[in-house]
Amino acid sequence: MSSSTATVPVRVPRAGDRVTEAEFRRIALGDDGRRWELHAGVLREKPGMSVEHGGMMTDLVVMLANQLDRHEFVVRAGHARLWRSPRHAYVPDIAVIPAADERALRQRPGALDAYAQPLPLVVEIWSPSTGDYDVDEKLPEYQARGDAEIWRLHPYERTLRVWRRRPDGGYDEATHRGGTVALASLPGVVVDLDALFAA
Repeated sequence: MSSSTATVPVRVPRAGDRVTEAEFRRIALGDDGRRWELHAGVLREKPGMSVEHGGMMTDLVVMLANQLDRHEFVVRAGHARLWRSPRHAYVPDIAVIPAADERALRQRPGALDAYAQPLPLVVEIWSPSTGDYDVDEKLPEYQARGDAEIWRLHPYERTLRVWRRRPDGGYDEATHRGGTVALASLPGVVVDLDALFAA
């Protein structure tokens, strides 16, 4: 008498699929090279970006990393997931993460690079493929998380919109078109917008 082993089909993730938190974690840790986000329990793939977007992201990461103590903070570009709830997880273009939080994750080898606690800085860079989504859907989620400072850079309009969290939980908004901007959430860190936009 022969026995057979039934194989369970592996679900191939597709944008628009409804998934649980556990399924999302498994998919996000997959090796398909895609950057998945979760919005209201629905899978979304972060699309490819323009060369201007990539250049600005790289230049800002360098500016931040050169001013931050790596024992205090780590800078992630397009990699970290930010949890707002089991049904909401997003991949910002740049996230500044307290190094202690990252070290805690490293105690669990293979853990998803994901953070539920508010971060000092979250940055999105406008791209034609994600511009409205970043503002209309992701910005309110970052604010609901309580992230201290949220930036939206626009490489074509050469503007920076900043939302800074107040002690009462609300946010003050400001727009910058050049000069230097000091980060309230990271004392001593200054970004030269003229240099960033010129690049």
